[in-house]
Amino acid sequence: MNTNLTPERLMNENYLTVSSPFRIFQHTITRDIDTHWHEFFEIAFVVSGTGMHWLNGEKMSLQRGMMFLLTPADFHKIIPDPGETICLYDLIFEERFIRYEVHEMIFRGETQYMHIFPDEISSQIDRECNRIWEESVQTDFGAEIVIQGTLERMIIDLIRVCSKRSSAGDVLRHDSMQVNPSIRKALVYMHHHFREQLTLHEVAAHAVLSVNYFSECFHQQTGISYQIYLQKLRLQFTSSLLRSTHLTVTEVCHASGFNTVPHFERAFKQRYGCTPSAYRKDIWQYSQ
Repeated sequence: MNTNLTPERLMNENYLTVSSPFRIFQHTITRDIDTHWHEFFEIAFVVSGTGMHWLNGEKMSLQRGMMFLLTPADFHKIIPDPGETICLYDLIFEERFIRYEVHEMIFRGETQYMHIFPDEISSQIDRECNRIWEESVQTDFGAEIVIQGTLERMIIDLIRVCSKRSSAGDVLRHDSMQVNPSIRKALVYMHHHFREQLTLHEVAAHAVLSVNYFSECFHQQTGISYQIYLQKLRLQFTSSLLRSTHLTVTEVCHASGFNTVPHFERAFKQRYGCTPSAYRKDIWQYSQ
């Protein structure tokens, strides 16, 4: 088990600049990468090596062909197999680097964006990552346009394959092509900021709608009220924190946007049928 109580958060200011909202790295990993999260977005593609990848408490074997995407709300860690060296392309970027429509797709539903592509497709992705690398190094005319287009295509391909395998019954899943544009804008905003002290007035203003009309439209479009939707987002995040970190229940409560521990524990028990502490104990006993 990781003995760090608080996961490290990697900040934009340490990795990105105002003039450069995108960077690509070629990493070689020979030791465990502890649970951490980012202020920026990250998409990675594994070129070689094997190990285990944990994303929000969900684990998947890591091998050539794996691609995973993380938002600022996600936690992950990487554990190489004994004696293995994991080589991967790591692309990090701010929200403003991609088009709003692509950013919106990322938050269109609740799923873990990680998938192992077959050899033929992996070879194509490898070439695309190498093209981005070369464009980043050479900085030739039109390089940023090429990088953005290639990155967006990779994101869309990953979202498509992950969305097909996700549960169609997910309460928080919504078809972005059928949702009213104003409500769709509000949903993206909520998925990105639910850990903050969001208010109905703030989200309605972001959607450029009056509070009453927004509440009515939101319920019609999603089938649940704004407050219930927001609470479900936060509860899903708390379950991820409890599975993948050693944060205390109080720290999990406040990191997820809940105001008080009693309110958080009541809501959690109502959703999952047990207290946060019992949930964590069961998960850890099962994983041993």
